[in-house]
Amino acid sequence: MSSYKDYKKKALENPEVKAEYDAFQPEYDLIQAMIDARVSQNITQKELSEATGITQGDISRIENGTRNPSLAMLKRLAAGLGMQLKLEFIPTSAKHN
Repeated sequence: MSSYKDYKKKALENPEVKAEYDAFQPEYDLIQAMIDARVSQNITQKELSEATGITQGDISRIENGTRNPSLAMLKRLAAGLGMQLKLEFIPTSAKHN
Protein backbone atom coordinates (compact mmCIF):
# COMPACT_ATOMS: atom_id res chain seq x y z
CA MET A 1 0.00 0.00 0.00
CA SER A 2 1.29 3.41 -0.92
CA SER A 3 -0.78 5.48 1.48
CA TYR A 4 -3.27 5.49 4.31
CA LYS A 5 -6.09 6.14 1.83
CA ASP A 6 -5.14 3.01 -0.12
CA TYR A 7 -4.98 1.01 3.11
CA LYS A 8 -8.36 2.34 4.26
CA LYS A 9 -9.97 1.58 0.91
CA LYS A 10 -8.66 -1.98 0.99
CA ALA A 11 -9.63 -2.51 4.64
CA LEU A 12 -13.18 -1.28 4.01
CA GLU A 13 -13.65 -3.99 1.39
CA ASN A 14 -13.95 -6.41 4.31
CA PRO A 15 -17.67 -6.38 5.34
CA GLU A 16 -16.87 -6.79 9.05
CA VAL A 17 -14.40 -3.90 9.02
CA LYS A 18 -16.85 -1.77 7.02
CA ALA A 19 -19.67 -2.46 9.49
CA GLU A 20 -17.50 -1.41 12.44
CA TYR A 21 -16.25 1.67 10.59
CA ASP A 22 -19.81 2.68 9.66
CA ALA A 23 -20.93 2.28 13.28
CA PHE A 24 -18.47 5.01 14.30
CA GLN A 25 -19.10 7.33 11.34
CA PRO A 26 -21.04 9.95 13.37
CA GLU A 27 -18.11 10.26 15.78
CA TYR A 28 -15.63 10.56 12.91
CA ASP A 29 -17.81 13.21 11.25
CA LEU A 30 -18.07 15.23 14.45
CA ILE A 31 -14.34 15.07 15.10
CA GLN A 32 -13.52 16.07 11.53
CA ALA A 33 -16.01 18.97 11.62
CA MET A 34 -14.43 20.27 14.82
CA ILE A 35 -10.90 19.98 13.46
CA ASP A 36 -11.90 21.59 10.15
CA ALA A 37 -13.57 24.52 11.93
CA ARG A 38 -10.58 25.08 14.20
CA VAL A 39 -8.00 24.81 11.42
CA SER A 40 -9.99 27.01 9.01
CA GLN A 41 -9.90 29.75 11.65
CA ASN A 42 -6.18 29.23 12.30
CA ILE A 43 -6.92 28.52 15.96
CA THR A 44 -4.62 26.25 17.90
CA GLN A 45 -5.90 23.77 20.44
CA LYS A 46 -4.38 26.01 23.11
CA GLU A 47 -6.26 29.05 21.83
CA LEU A 48 -9.52 27.06 21.71
CA SER A 49 -8.80 25.91 25.25
CA GLU A 50 -8.42 29.51 26.39
CA ALA A 51 -11.66 30.51 24.64
CA THR A 52 -13.69 27.65 26.12
CA GLY A 53 -12.12 26.82 29.48
CA ILE A 54 -11.73 23.22 28.28
CA THR A 55 -8.20 21.93 28.79
CA GLN A 56 -5.97 21.62 25.74
CA GLY A 57 -5.48 17.98 26.71
CA ASP A 58 -9.23 17.34 26.54
CA ILE A 59 -9.46 19.08 23.17
CA SER A 60 -6.62 16.90 21.91
CA ARG A 61 -8.31 13.75 23.20
CA ILE A 62 -11.58 14.74 21.52
CA GLU A 63 -9.77 15.35 18.24
CA ASN A 64 -7.93 12.03 18.35
CA GLY A 65 -11.08 10.13 19.31
CA THR A 66 -10.14 9.03 22.82
CA ARG A 67 -12.55 11.37 24.66
CA ASN A 68 -16.32 11.48 24.20
CA PRO A 69 -17.48 15.03 24.84
CA SER A 70 -20.82 15.76 26.48
CA LEU A 71 -23.41 17.85 24.70
CA ALA A 72 -22.58 20.74 27.04
CA MET A 73 -18.90 20.46 26.08
CA LEU A 74 -19.77 20.43 22.38
CA LYS A 75 -21.80 23.61 22.87
CA ARG A 76 -18.83 25.26 24.60
CA LEU A 77 -16.52 24.19 21.77
CA ALA A 78 -18.92 25.56 19.15
CA ALA A 79 -19.20 28.86 21.03
CA GLY A 80 -15.41 29.05 21.31
CA LEU A 81 -15.23 28.67 17.55
CA GLY A 82 -17.87 31.38 17.06
CA MET A 83 -20.32 28.80 15.80
CA GLN A 84 -23.61 27.22 16.75
CA LEU A 85 -23.92 23.50 17.33
CA LYS A 86 -26.51 21.76 15.14
CA LEU A 87 -27.50 18.13 15.62
CA GLU A 88 -29.80 16.25 13.28
CA PHE A 89 -31.65 12.99 13.15
CA ILE A 90 -31.85 11.91 9.54
CA PRO A 91 -33.61 8.90 8.07
CA THR A 92 -31.53 5.88 7.22
CA SER A 93 -32.18 3.56 4.34
CA ALA A 94 -33.35 0.85 6.77
CA LYS A 95 -37.00 0.95 7.76
CA HIS A 96 -37.85 0.94 11.46
CA ASN A 97 -41.16 -0.42 12.78
